[in-house]
Amino acid sequence: MSILPFPSFLDDVKEKGFKKAIFEGIDDSVERLTAGLNVQDMREAFRGDSASRRPNPRLTPHADGFWLHMRPSYFNRDVTGMYPTMRLGWLSSYFVWFETITGILLMLWYTPSPEIAYGDMLTILSNVPLGQLMRDMHRLGAEFMVAVVAMHMMRTWITGSYKKPRQFTWFSGLLLLVITGFLSFSGYLLPWDQLSLWAVTIGASMAEATPVVGDQVNLLLRGAPELGANGLLRFYLLHVLALPALLFVFFGVHYYKVVIHGHSLPPQKENIGEDTAKRVPLDKRVYFIPDMLTYEMFWLGATTFIITVLCIWFYHAPLENHADPQVTPLGTTAPWYFLWIQGALKLGDKFIWGVAFPTVALGGLAMLPYMDVTPSRRYAHRRFMLTIAMLLISVTTILSYMGLAKFAVQTSAETEIVHELTFEPAHSKVGVGRTIPFDQMIVGAYTTAQMHGADEMSANDMIAGFNAEVMANGQFDQMIQELKDQHVGANQLPLRFRSIPADEAPKLAIVMEEFAHHLDLAPDELPGVWGALVITDNQAGLKRLDWVVSWDSVLIQGGEVQFDEEGEPILVYSEQLDAEGNPVPVRRIYSDHLFIHRASAYFD
Repeated sequence: MSILPFPSFLDDVKEKGFKKAIFEGIDDSVERLTAGLNVQDMREAFRGDSASRRPNPRLTPHADGFWLHMRPSYFNRDVTGMYPTMRLGWLSSYFVWFETITGILLMLWYTPSPEIAYGDMLTILSNVPLGQLMRDMHRLGAEFMVAVVAMHMMRTWITGSYKKPRQFTWFSGLLLLVITGFLSFSGYLLPWDQLSLWAVTIGASMAEATPVVGDQVNLLLRGAPELGANGLLRFYLLHVLALPALLFVFFGVHYYKVVIHGHSLPPQKENIGEDTAKRVPLDKRVYFIPDMLTYEMFWLGATTFIITVLCIWFYHAPLENHADPQVTPLGTTAPWYFLWIQGALKLGDKFIWGVAFPTVALGGLAMLPYMDVTPSRRYAHRRFMLTIAMLLISVTTILSYMGLAKFAVQTSAETEIVHELTFEPAHSKVGVGRTIPFDQMIVGAYTTAQMHGADEMSANDMIAGFNAEVMANGQFDQMIQELKDQHVGANQLPLRFRSIPADEAPKLAIVMEEFAHHLDLAPDELPGVWGALVITDNQAGLKRLDWVVSWDSVLIQGGEVQFDEEGEPILVYSEQLDAEGNPVPVRRIYSDHLFIHRASAYFD
């Protein structure tokens, strides 16, 4: 008679004894959890022994279990090494889950609002335990995911694994590649800094080139004429809801098709026109449990370890200043995986190269298995398709290089120099002009001409001579007017240059030397150049730094400096004559400014 009104563990103890009841209870729990494997089966699997029960219990979890129903119960030995799969499909799956987990953790401290998002990023980096590590791993994982999925697709092309009956498997994989790219792109905007705002602005602007509905598509994507609260919210919902939903749907479809048709064998292992991936001889079977499971666990651990090491010591996700739609950074580009489109845009019409070209390219890839109907997967029989694959890689590489900021984009030397000195924090770097300690920003006007004086002259003598020269030819008045146009109060402006106080402000002296060095690198475009730094008190705890470049104007045609017969740049002269009756070159001045607060983090 049962001790309780229903069969219980106490009855087992009474009937079998405590020790045996405990062991059988554990065995039953393990078998339920693994959908068919008991403790003895698990011990044999971990030891690498053959299964002692028949039929092989290691096949049961694939049919009856939840976790392994999308994994083959056994593989052909020929596809278990690095070749031909390279394990890129498994790594792609790993990064899907890796990004999902790290993304959910970041969501806990993030609000998709332009007023809050950037502050949340700073909070994640500074006040959330392991917050910076999670952000770095999420960003680096996204970069790796795009690269791995692209390489997986190219490996499939090279081995001809898209051929019948795997045409739709290829198509679903291509959709996963596109979704992966847009997932990474949509997440690019979420930090709401200058880098993300303008990179996404460049990418989203291509929607305008869509015929007929371009403006509507662009408005639907941005949520307003310019990216703002609506745009950030839409990108956030795309990143955390719509695109992941599509990704998991086609992820399941892709895995299902892979299991149905089996992993394609190396081309030389199959007879031409045959597909024997599903017919695995007994002597070539490698069971998922334990061999492939431990192999994949090794890949999981090794990849996670590599990403962790990179994020701790070598890589940090960039975070620039708060997004400012009114200030366009110099040299902004789209994310690296869309550089090939940005490079194509430099070839001509925005619609042809920004919309039609990518659409035709992706359409061609989608139709590839339906156009290449030759039965052979042998490399020797597929020279044309392999050539096309190598051509695709080469063209993509070249176009990506063309998409870089410096390719076919001409920026004047003075703009480049001032930007180099003053650029905002990017990729753990900051312009040297922002690193002057606040106490060393001594109010006054300083010039690089001091670095080019005669050795026997004192700094004061050099500055006195330079002041007399620029006052005589009106350059100083021109500079004053330039600064006034930037709304610097006349009572704030020093009327003369002064020597650099190297003893009181050694960092200021170093920055001025760096300024002079940059100016010396462009003698053809900037002849007779000198630079100036004007420091003024804007308000308590806030100083304004005006960077000025003055040079003789040169003749430029077709974006190139023109030279005379002696190899000297041709100057542009004004109608004014100097004291000796010689024409005076047109003097040009460029200036830009920045504000530095006492609490700035750019210096110690």
